[in-house]
Amino acid sequence: QLQLRESGPGLVKPSETLSVTCTVSGASITAGWYYWGWIRRPLGKGLEWVGHVSSSGASAYNPSLDSRMSISRDTSKNEFTLELRSVTPEDTAVYFCKAHRAPLPDYWGQGTQVTVSS
Repeated sequence: QLQLRESGPGLVKPSETLSVTCTVSGASITAGWYYWGWIRRPLGKGLEWVGHVSSSGASAYNPSLDSRMSISRDTSKNEFTLELRSVTPEDTAVYFCKAHRAPLPDYWGQGTQVTVSS
């Protein structure tokens, strides 16, 4: 069964870089037709799509975050990582990773809280 698990720093200082990693088990991140994504939920707000990387390595980012983010893959570890630079308190959120492969149901990680604070 496909499982995803996020790991992150918990606390990041303003202007620094946030890095969260999703470790995948039960499927290869290079397997066909998957999209491996990041979604976040700021406190008291709704879900926000951050971006994704496909099984072929193509990526797409939220335009509002595009200039300061990247998603990379480590195929040897079967994981993918979100980096968000120059963070502010507005980037404080629970960060979720997700696997999407239509028409199958999406698989979600449990989420990891990242707080931006000095």
